[in-house]
Amino acid sequence: MAEKAAKAAKAFIQPTPSGKEELGQIEVAPEVIEVIAGIATNEVEGVAATHGNFAVGVAERFGKKVHSKGVKATISEDGEIIIDVYCSIKYGYSIPKVAKDIQTSIRQAIYNMTSIETSEVNVHISAIQFESQMTEE
Repeated sequence: MAEKAAKAAKAFIQPTPSGKEELGQIEVAPEVIEVIAGIATNEVEGVAATHGNFAVGVAERFGKKVHSKGVKATISEDGEIIIDVYCSIKYGYSIPKVAKDIQTSIRQAIYNMTSIETSEVNVHISAIQFESQMTEE
């Protein structure tokens, strides 16, 4: 619980366009970055699913769509943004290629929507999903 409070206290500061400094500061919540990264991950060909925790699984059983499932956004001590993605890959796809495509897709989506640069996008492949497993779900 303390971790969630610490996470909520930190927000990603969006760069202010030049000449617009007098309008104020723009902050983007970490949850917004996680949703953007989650959607970008699921759009990559070869990704079977992203993996969340138990609470996310329960929420999905009740019909709630969780777009940030399997994505964690953190701010380092230096103020850099680090994204961790946990997913499974469809059988037959090249793991290095899919992982690279995930990294590229996330970086582009976050930059296009927020103008925030990410310092790291770490992809954790936790499983390979076979065709028979995909049809059962």
